[in-house]
Amino acid sequence: MEALTHRCPNCGGALTFEPSDQQFHCPYCLSVFTEEEVTTFEQKQKQAKAFAQDETNTQSQTQTTTQQNEITEDAYDLYSCPSCGAQIACEATTAATECYFCHSPVILSGRLSGDLLPDKILPFKITKKEAQKQFIDWASHKHFVPRAFFNEQQVEKMTGVYFPYWITEAKGEAEISGQATTIRVWQVGNVEYTETKQYHIHRKGKFHFKNLVKNALTKNVQKKMVEAVQPFPLEAMQDFHSQYLSGFLAEKRDIEFDQLKANVRHEMGDYALEAFEDTIAAQTSFQPEIQESKVLAIDKQYVLLPMWLVTYKNRASSNKVYYYAMNGITGKTAGILPLDSLKLGLVSGISGVIVTALLLLGGYFFL
Repeated sequence: MEALTHRCPNCGGALTFEPSDQQFHCPYCLSVFTEEEVTTFEQKQKQAKAFAQDETNTQSQTQTTTQQNEITEDAYDLYSCPSCGAQIACEATTAATECYFCHSPVILSGRLSGDLLPDKILPFKITKKEAQKQFIDWASHKHFVPRAFFNEQQVEKMTGVYFPYWITEAKGEAEISGQATTIRVWQVGNVEYTETKQYHIHRKGKFHFKNLVKNALTKNVQKKMVEAVQPFPLEAMQDFHSQYLSGFLAEKRDIEFDQLKANVRHEMGDYALEAFEDTIAAQTSFQPEIQESKVLAIDKQYVLLPMWLVTYKNRASSNKVYYYAMNGITGKTAGILPLDSLKLGLVSGISGVIVTALLLLGGYFFL
């Protein structure tokens, strides 16, 4: 499997994607490139390399490819950094990372190719500095949160990660019918009148739902937190190019759509029935007799969506890990916050002293 770094066409330095202007920056010569310019340059480089290869190189590449195909999905794999040659250890689902020695962005291209090639990617809009500032503002206004949760060292650990998702679209038919009742009550003078009407209601039609987002990563244990930062502006997604991963981490999917298909069908069918029921919500009551939905077609896209993440291990609470996530486009946040037991205890103690003093003071006046 090939580990690659996207290079600057001018000086050969490692390029990184800058969310603020949606372009690719070289930190060495300060050149800036569009995605089209980087892609064109790399295509010319590949053509020149292919032209210069001899039979020996071709055979060597074939042997390497065979060895790469034999790599198993172990817990960790080793790769060589294209910039400094250092060994990089990463989990089986990691698709983009950073060299811990030279800090160059490294993309494991083989993990995002073939069937694992994403259809779309939603590039980051919020820069790391913007995300860090928002995180500090958010955490500093939370009472009883330990200072270590948002100090300078902790904030520097904030990481931009592309997570894998399935985006689904479904078309189908639904039908609902039953007995509806409306009750109207009014009063004339001292007499109260009640009018009861019963109807047979029937709804039948077609439905078309788009952009149902489903998690595609098993180890995404903080699923509820990650879902809490949705929605994403999916209309802004771009065709996938690995250049967008430069400077960020990325995960590849390990949940196939076939594992989710039955659940998606059920979920889409329920949405359709709820939508049909909403059309008869004006009735006082409704007793359904028929509720049927059928998904006729499902379309899917494999996409990468951006998030800024912070993790914190609270040593004062049995090393429990806490998480903070931010939508990389909208800035919407969610988190599980640690509590500073010292601050909490101090405030509780002060509150107890104040209550005791007030009781004593009240007793003094009544004596």
